[in-house]
Amino acid sequence: MFREMRRFKQQISNEECIRILKEEPRGVLSMLGDDGYPYGIPLDHWYDEDDGKLYFHCAKEGHKLDAIAGCDKVSYCVYDKGYRKEGEWALNINSVVVFGRMKLVTDADKTKEICTNLCRKFTDDEAYLQKELTNALPRVQCLELNIEHMTGKLVNES
Repeated sequence: MFREMRRFKQQISNEECIRILKEEPRGVLSMLGDDGYPYGIPLDHWYDEDDGKLYFHCAKEGHKLDAIAGCDKVSYCVYDKGYRKEGEWALNINSVVVFGRMKLVTDADKTKEICTNLCRKFTDDEAYLQKELTNALPRVQCLELNIEHMTGKLVNES
C-alpha cells in the first residue's frame, strides 16, 4: 500500500526516526483541504513511546479539524537541524515522513497528558505549565495520529 523509498541507501533506521520524532519539537502536517487542495500546516507534536502515536493540540474548530473530518488520512514530516561535515558547506539533514490516520482525542485525562508533555518540550517552568493547564486546557482539542507507515532518510544538500 505504501511506497518503498526509492533512495533506499539514504534510509535511516526506525529507531533513528523515533529519536527524531521525540527530540524535534515540530513538523508539518499535511491534509486534504478545501476543494481537494493540499493543506499543510506547521505544528508542535509529542511522540508517546508507550503507544507509538503522535499527538498534537489545536483549537476546537477550524480548517484543520474540517479537513480531518473530511478525510482522516494525513502525513506528517519532521526534520532535524542537520550538521555539516568538516570542510563541507552542505548540510546533512535527517527527515521523517509519517503516514497515518488522525482522530480526535476525547478522553480528558489523555488530553491533559498530551498538553503537559507538549508544554514540557519547550519549558520546564512548572508555574507556566499549571497556568496553561488551568486557563487553556478547556479550549484545547487534541489529535492522535496512528502511524501506519514511517520512513526516514539522511539527505546531503550538495
